[in-house]
Amino acid sequence: MADPFALRIDAADGAARAGVINTAHGPVRTPAFMPVGTQATVKALTPEDVRRSGADILLGNTYHLMLRPGAERIAALGGLHTFMNWPHAILTDSGGFQVMSLAALRKLDEMGVMFRSHLDGSMVSLTPERAIEVQNLLGADIVMQLDECTKLPAMREELERAMQLSLRWAERCKRAFEGAGPGRALFGILQGGDQPDLRLASAAGLIDIGFPGYAIGGLGVGEPQAVMLEMLDIVCPALPGDKPRYLMGVGTPDDLIEAVRRGVDMFDCVLPTRNGRHGVAYTRFGRVNLKNARHADDPRPLDPESECPAARDYSRAYLHHLVKANEILGAMLLSLNNLAYYQSLMATLRAAIAAGRYAEVAADIKTAWENDKEASEDAA
Repeated sequence: MADPFALRIDAADGAARAGVINTAHGPVRTPAFMPVGTQATVKALTPEDVRRSGADILLGNTYHLMLRPGAERIAALGGLHTFMNWPHAILTDSGGFQVMSLAALRKLDEMGVMFRSHLDGSMVSLTPERAIEVQNLLGADIVMQLDECTKLPAMREELERAMQLSLRWAERCKRAFEGAGPGRALFGILQGGDQPDLRLASAAGLIDIGFPGYAIGGLGVGEPQAVMLEMLDIVCPALPGDKPRYLMGVGTPDDLIEAVRRGVDMFDCVLPTRNGRHGVAYTRFGRVNLKNARHADDPRPLDPESECPAARDYSRAYLHHLVKANEILGAMLLSLNNLAYYQSLMATLRAAIAAGRYAEVAADIKTAWENDKEASEDAA
């Protein structure tokens, strides 16, 4: 029998904390960055590559997997871990963000969402109960409640309506999740946009319902970074200190540093793999745009000291060639480089927290980005 789901905090430095989340499929070191495997694959990478990058957990998506190949089919084939050959922890996003992006193709009411499939045009129903059923069929270690995510900027009335609806759906999701096996957990999702009082009301409502983890949704959806960080300053102290805090869909390396500083434990974002497929590399020197012609004759690797072969063993000239020629290998190597960089960054932040040097280490990382003029010019 699996051990209970739990967060163990091993070190703290200010609000930043480092520890381990115990799941049915192994420990997750925190702060943790989760590569996005929306359709049971982290694009352009094998599960073995994802693991070698340093990832303990990845993300799958309810909306996409329920449409193709189907949650029932995945369950019959042994569940998502077996299906995609990833024996480690998996978190599944409930599909609320995808439903937001389909505003023109959906009908939302108290019961849930009716939307038109982007694959074949058929009408599909996603209720809180169905969202939990799908995620249980997938066998995810961490399951997310169905919520309504609102883009920013938005009117206060709309933010409050969506936040209150998400709270009611959270109650229904918790009831639907009752009886799930040990080592698995359902997270509630905070909404409220950029309104401090709505954020605090959302946090209080979710805490009253009671969850083993809390996600902060509806950020990184169009607002400036300063607004996102202001919301984190408000909500993180209001959340239970012994439960994981997950900032959904965020973000850049700088976003991660600043959110960890404020007490966030978990992140996911498509940036490292999406930008890798478009010729952008993340390094300890900053972002490098390999589409830039200046790299055509550059024999240097991205980072000769990196443990990642994509960063260490291939010249910028070769990577530039692959990107310009639209070769699949270019997407593979840059995606691997970027995931490895993100995981290295998280490992560095964990070590800094353990050493009580978070502010100093964070400042050093940012100084290295700023001091490399070539990288900063390429990032433009």
